[in-house]
Amino acid sequence: MRIFFSVGEPSGDLHGSNLIQELKRHHPDIECVGFGGPHMQKVGCKLLFDLTQFAVMFFVRVLLNLHKFFALARQAENYFQDNEVDAVVLIDYPGFNWAIAKRARRHGIPVYYYGVPQLWAWAPWRIRKMRRNVSYALCKLPFEEKWYRDRGCDAKYVGHPFFDELVSHQADKTFIDAMQNGEGPLVTILPGSRTQEVESQLPWFLKAVEEIKERVPDVRFAVAAFKESQAEFAREQIAAADLNIDVYTSRTPELMQAADCCIACSGSVSLELMYHQKPTVVLYHMSKLLYKYAKFMVNVRYITLVNLLASSQPFVPLERDWHPDDPECEDIPMPEYPTCTDKSAEIARHVIQWLSEAESYDESVAQLATLSEMYGHPGASQRAAVFILESLTGKSLTVTKSAA
Repeated sequence: MRIFFSVGEPSGDLHGSNLIQELKRHHPDIECVGFGGPHMQKVGCKLLFDLTQFAVMFFVRVLLNLHKFFALARQAENYFQDNEVDAVVLIDYPGFNWAIAKRARRHGIPVYYYGVPQLWAWAPWRIRKMRRNVSYALCKLPFEEKWYRDRGCDAKYVGHPFFDELVSHQADKTFIDAMQNGEGPLVTILPGSRTQEVESQLPWFLKAVEEIKERVPDVRFAVAAFKESQAEFAREQIAAADLNIDVYTSRTPELMQAADCCIACSGSVSLELMYHQKPTVVLYHMSKLLYKYAKFMVNVRYITLVNLLASSQPFVPLERDWHPDDPECEDIPMPEYPTCTDKSAEIARHVIQWLSEAESYDESVAQLATLSEMYGHPGASQRAAVFILESLTGKSLTVTKSAA
């Protein structure tokens, strides 16, 4: 059996590697090939191209790489034509993966979208592409299955693969203990995994740091960088602001666990912070043009996944920006600020409150603990692998208790 993968995000590379390991555990002779990243390659996927190097996000950057995406789509179609492929698995990266799905279906190959695009949030009209080109939508979030099924897609909730990675990751306990034993509380800054995110968010985080230090003099800060080039940018920004902040690469899980609380860029990292029950304030700073576009396009109540899980009405957008003092706003687990203005004072306010008021801190931890108990369970990779193999072979497979 041969399965073709198309994965373009660094996080998707991790999810893909876990899925491949589960597929091979149930079907040792399976061959995995396609587009992905180093983690997938390490577990036996034959990479035709490392697509994670083009983990782009904004429209202009997509345009600059458009010719490369067209070439890769042609390469995939040629592969489908020249080789027997039993299934195509797509993970995230919807812009490019729509093209792969279309070409796979053209050749009669079933398509599984593992970690479906969040069409419910920003592009519900694209459901037509999903119905037309995707055989099965494997959903990460509990409310997604009904949303997709109501719109004519064969959908299955398998859980979020992020929790598989959390369970499998062996954290450096010595490093965590050393960070926790430092003098004063520790605030971890998580500026994102994409370079453009780091460049957009970090300056505002550092402005909040200045205000926090005025109110909590013994507080310590650490920046978790995804790669060394981003770490160097962070060090330059920190030096320019005359701040004393350590920067680390490849230490993100440890820095989360060691922290008393966190400041984060919006993204799936919120699930990991929920899992570890870390009070967190979320920022997503953008240009005025992008902010207006986002306000027009986004169809959900919040931008943070943890807040959507906690909300009783995730698909009812707020009529005005969320604010903690607004009685009509929900008490969300992670205060969030999608913005085009300076929200550093608001960010600082939440951190100062958590570090200064034990009751506020404990309430935040309790909210996150409840959500983690409800949704923070591993097994998505196994459930997805079993679903894929059963639907391809027509044979039932055994699912272990942890993935049930």
